[in-house]
Amino acid sequence: MMRATAPPPRRNPGFAHWWRYIVAAVIAIFGVPIALGGLWLISLGGSWYYFPAGLGLLATAFLLARADRRAVWLYAAIFVATVIWALWEAGFNGWAQVPRLIAPAVVMLLVLSTLPTLRGPRLPRAAMATGGVALSVAAALAMVDRGPETALAQVAPTAPAPNVPAPTVPAAPIAAPEAAPVQFTMPTAGADWPAYGGDNHATRYSPLTQITRDNVADLQPVWEFRTGDMPAEGERYSNQNTPLKIDNQLLICSAMNKVIALDAGTGLERWRYDPEVASDAIPYNATCRGLAYYAAPAPEEGAQCHQRVLMNTLDARLMAIDVQTGQLCSDFGTNGIVDLEEGIGQTVPGWYAPTSPPTIVRDVAVVHSQVRDGQRRDAPSGVVRGYHVETGELLWAWDMNRPGETGLPPEGETYSRGTPNVWTISSGDNELGYVYLPLGNSAVDYWGGMRSDEENTYSTALVALDVTTGEVAWHYQTVHYDIWDYDLGSQGTLVDLQGLDGPVPGLILPTKMGMYWLFDRRDGTLLVEVEERPVPQGGVEPENLSPTQPFVVDFPNVIRPDIEERHMWGMTPLDQLYCRIQYHQSNYDGIYTPPSADRPWIQYPGYNGGSDWGGIAVDPERRIMISNYNDTPNRNQLIPRADADAMGVLPLDQQGSDYSGVAGVNPQAETPYAIQVNAGWRVPLTGLLCKEPPYGGIMAVDLDTREVLWDRPFGSAEKNGPFGLHSMLPLDIGTPNNAGAVVTASGLIFIAATTDDLIRAIDVETGETLWQAELPAGGQAGPAMYEANGQQYLVINAGGHNFMETPIGDYFIAYALP
Repeated sequence: MMRATAPPPRRNPGFAHWWRYIVAAVIAIFGVPIALGGLWLISLGGSWYYFPAGLGLLATAFLLARADRRAVWLYAAIFVATVIWALWEAGFNGWAQVPRLIAPAVVMLLVLSTLPTLRGPRLPRAAMATGGVALSVAAALAMVDRGPETALAQVAPTAPAPNVPAPTVPAAPIAAPEAAPVQFTMPTAGADWPAYGGDNHATRYSPLTQITRDNVADLQPVWEFRTGDMPAEGERYSNQNTPLKIDNQLLICSAMNKVIALDAGTGLERWRYDPEVASDAIPYNATCRGLAYYAAPAPEEGAQCHQRVLMNTLDARLMAIDVQTGQLCSDFGTNGIVDLEEGIGQTVPGWYAPTSPPTIVRDVAVVHSQVRDGQRRDAPSGVVRGYHVETGELLWAWDMNRPGETGLPPEGETYSRGTPNVWTISSGDNELGYVYLPLGNSAVDYWGGMRSDEENTYSTALVALDVTTGEVAWHYQTVHYDIWDYDLGSQGTLVDLQGLDGPVPGLILPTKMGMYWLFDRRDGTLLVEVEERPVPQGGVEPENLSPTQPFVVDFPNVIRPDIEERHMWGMTPLDQLYCRIQYHQSNYDGIYTPPSADRPWIQYPGYNGGSDWGGIAVDPERRIMISNYNDTPNRNQLIPRADADAMGVLPLDQQGSDYSGVAGVNPQAETPYAIQVNAGWRVPLTGLLCKEPPYGGIMAVDLDTREVLWDRPFGSAEKNGPFGLHSMLPLDIGTPNNAGAVVTASGLIFIAATTDDLIRAIDVETGETLWQAELPAGGQAGPAMYEANGQQYLVINAGGHNFMETPIGDYFIAYALP
């Protein structure tokens, strides 16, 4: 009789056993959407990589679950194929390789970590080292950082032309006026900073030399001032103010239009004037950008307000304030105030809201206003008006749809509604008596079927007005029939340029299209060669589109080649796959692809592309132009009116207090379409942008040779990352950036603008960053440079910006040498 033996006790599976199942599950979870999404992408005409890669991931997960060592061999083959494909698509572009190689390398390590639990033939040492090699390759490719010389080599102007040819697209000049007695001469930047751009020429150039390339690393904050204006819960506004420095005072305006005088050396408050602007008057994303300074040429002894600043308030009042006392100038308008809503007609708070300062040319304060985008065709007028700077008397009004009528509208009427407006800053020439207006497009940006002939003439055009009469001296349109919101957001810069017969008084106008237009500012003669090139047709109003658009061909630009599927980005292959599918689901025929309603269309450059409110800076001695710019697409879609109505999309004047809005949708009421604007085309889960970096850059151009001296990504990845987290990587990814620079005689560029909340000093000749400091909020404002008590100061408004997603603040910070 045999004795039964007990079976050996079962050992509890250890962590390694369960870890293998966890890794298999993770790989399978990613493999399913990659395989299905890859199949979808193939059906749309896209890459064939993802479908077999997804199947390979699923097979790897299956083999891991069976503890089969062949899983390692299989995934190693997938990874090698992935590296080959990634290099074929994107070469050694480190940022482009992040979604292609980092996640697959991490998966390689995970697969190798399960080896102790796998069965089958043992792997050779070479295969065992695959994980380390994989991660090293991925990290090396991701760390490839293109320097200033090669970072943006796609800038491809034609060869420079010292002798500029005659323009192929002439402007519409009229004779320049004879010089008139100038009652007020705008002081230039130096010890003071008397205007938004340094002076009315907007070169943003300081002749100060105390801070140099050798000592700039010693800069340190010397004072900080907070205005106290911070948005309450539910409010969305920010401050982009460039201070003025007059004598021993710094003059600032806060987010709520409070005018505050600070001691220029200490930052201590001297006085403030509060116009008591209600918060509902503040337009989305913007507040007070600046003030305008005026000094009477021959003031009477003891006279008040012989030095004054003028401010446009967000609730549409023009105010004159005594620089010395902070009191309203009683001789201006009605007790110091002019009502800018006179003649405007129907409006509601935040709809007609002047955000930029007046421009004072001779004795005329030229006033214009932001009109909130996308609300309705019957919007407030874009009228531009000239007021006497001392009395506030209306001298003229330029209303493009009322030619020959320069005063107030007849009783019972209003200025022409829905016309293009000037929301940014204008510049001026005292000698010529001209103000230069960068115009936007008509009310409702993405449909133009109701525009007048005059609107189609002046939309997205630079217009020179004679401040004596308010009449158009000359104009030039940079985009024909603009239905892309390519409004001119940058102030024109006045500087001597090379003409056919030598230097001429010129004007440089940067645009959202990434091109730079150069004019003889006397009559509008082009100082660049322009070609009218065919552009895509179609969309919802093909009968109205211009068959061609103007392109500058003999001056550097930042227009990039058309984006392709391979330019899609993200954190992982899954992110990139999502963006690739969206790319193929969109209408896109390259630059100027017309708006569509059947499906989204890609707009590249986007409406925040190229240059916006920061403008350019020019070193007139070195003859160097400094320009920071954006490089981002939009993905938009027109929404038929019936669908928009069903969504509950209402214009601003119909929104009740309980209206929550529809995110990203502008009603464009009284037209056939609303518009859904996706300005930041993103991956929904991680929040990263769908186009690969860089998203912004900064470059220097020699104005005489028209050569790019250097051009590099601008902005680091430190405060950018997935899920809104800060990556803290000090790598130049090139972030979106808005705001201008200051360039100094000592060869330095001072600029903030980027989304990493840093202010930098950059060598004007090499592009090298020599100093940087972290700001407590976003620096989407132009800095100012001045001198007080023999000390040179740099001051910046760290106010942030909602659209740029930088922290909101109320800070003014000054830096100086110890």
